[in-house]
Amino acid sequence: MTQVRIGTSEQGGTFWTQGQALASLLERDRGTDVRVLDAEQASIENARRLHDDLIDFGFMASNWIGRAHAGEAPFEEPVEIRMAAPANAGAMFFITQADSQLRTVRDMIGKKVAIGPQGSGMVQHIHTIFGALGISFDQFTPLNMSFEEGGKALEAGEIDAQWQCPYPNEVMRAISERMDVRLLDYDGDDLKTVLDAAGFYRHAVMRKGFFRGIHRDTPQLAVVNIIATHARTSNDIVRDTVLTMLNNLDDLAAINPLFTGLGDVFEPLRSQGVAALEFGGTPLHPGAIEAYRQAGYLV
Repeated sequence: MTQVRIGTSEQGGTFWTQGQALASLLERDRGTDVRVLDAEQASIENARRLHDDLIDFGFMASNWIGRAHAGEAPFEEPVEIRMAAPANAGAMFFITQADSQLRTVRDMIGKKVAIGPQGSGMVQHIHTIFGALGISFDQFTPLNMSFEEGGKALEAGEIDAQWQCPYPNEVMRAISERMDVRLLDYDGDDLKTVLDAAGFYRHAVMRKGFFRGIHRDTPQLAVVNIIATHARTSNDIVRDTVLTMLNNLDDLAAINPLFTGLGDVFEPLRSQGVAALEFGGTPLHPGAIEAYRQAGYLV
């Protein structure tokens, strides 16, 4: 029996729930023995674990895979990392208590904000977004907390806002069921400013009723999340894993709504070829190319 190790995020987080969904289909359709491994630092930790042969696949935000491939900070040396498949384009957002005076991202200046575990990819998103907006880290109090810890601190009134990873995730669901929350908006052209500064972000809308506390459609930033692998991973394992995703797009979305619309992320392969998924100049794994050819996305 083939065994596959999938690196995700902290338990209950976005990547962890997606990894569980993918594992269930690999076990059902391929009889694969899948181990879903959590990771406090998600993207960065998964790239390092691929390098050390501790996992076969790792969920990552697309802005990190090119850095890992090139050996740019925070990576100490190049990783023979390869693209396997996109996972989703997930909206990231700040939450606050529903009765808070905070309304926009800039209102967090001078406030206490939980930004995620130290060294995680989610923290690096704050650096990128705030850097584009000209907000320095000495203009507010950043607190490194897990998403569960941050939610509890927000509920207790110990912090003013929390940075959240894409929904649905079990931690955010639990927070919204315990307390009334509100999303923070971006001022004026701030959303466009960030989108213009970083090509790995996309425009997203958090729809009314998406979770408890969202009472109107709210524009936010989304990052394309991906599943990476290593050059050493066998073509058969990569091909079969990617084909399982391509053959079960509806099932993936039914198990975890984060996969909704994933088919649209594959479509540019038809017109742009492999470059459509080679984020940061990271090559597609040969096994993934085989899968896309079999599924008709590549000629």
